[in-house]
Amino acid sequence: MNHLETEIQSLKNNVVEMWHLVNSQLDKSQKVLTDFDKNLCQNIKVNEKMVDTFELMIDKDCENILALYSPVAIDLRFVLSVLKVNYNLERIGDYASGISKLVNDLENPIKEELFSSTKVELMFNLCKELLKESLASFEHENNWETRNILCRDKAINKINKEATKIVSDYIINNPADVMSAMNVLSIIRKLERVGDHIQNIAEELIFFMEAKVLKHQKKKKGVSE
Repeated sequence: MNHLETEIQSLKNNVVEMWHLVNSQLDKSQKVLTDFDKNLCQNIKVNEKMVDTFELMIDKDCENILALYSPVAIDLRFVLSVLKVNYNLERIGDYASGISKLVNDLENPIKEELFSSTKVELMFNLCKELLKESLASFEHENNWETRNILCRDKAINKINKEATKIVSDYIINNPADVMSAMNVLSIIRKLERVGDHIQNIAEELIFFMEAKVLKHQKKKKGVSE
């Protein structure tokens, strides 16, 4: 294994470690929500700093590889993809932390009626599943798994789209619970953004593995139609 291969393998290992940490942050933020376990909020806050540290380290590693080894072809695509995957993982970590803060602001657990009608737990499970699948795709360099992820974001978007009316109706019938309802809506919005960042990650993995740029393709298609 030459120096470039060694550096790339080390970079990949660091990204995988960060990915696991972000997965854990998302798992814990769901537990804060579903179990109203505020004790986890401090742990999430501490780990948020670790995610930020990983982001800076991985960015620096990518810059060093580009400057010292001038990679080409698939090695260059890998480094460029990692730069963007790294950013998207950090943003997902931020949203997980933001969700825990929203729950921490509540005095009482979210009522079951609001919890079930908004499908917020299903949304959480979908995001976690896709994030873990994208990690597996990255580790195994499996483009079929990655393309499968790209097709599964619609369910997350559907829950987000329906949430405004569901929460509005709930507030009309439960005006004393408006704070809880608005926080649930904010959580859903954050999870929708998590789904978007996972889609971004999948697109970067396709670029790395297939040398195909998928970004903005849907927008272009819409314009042509």
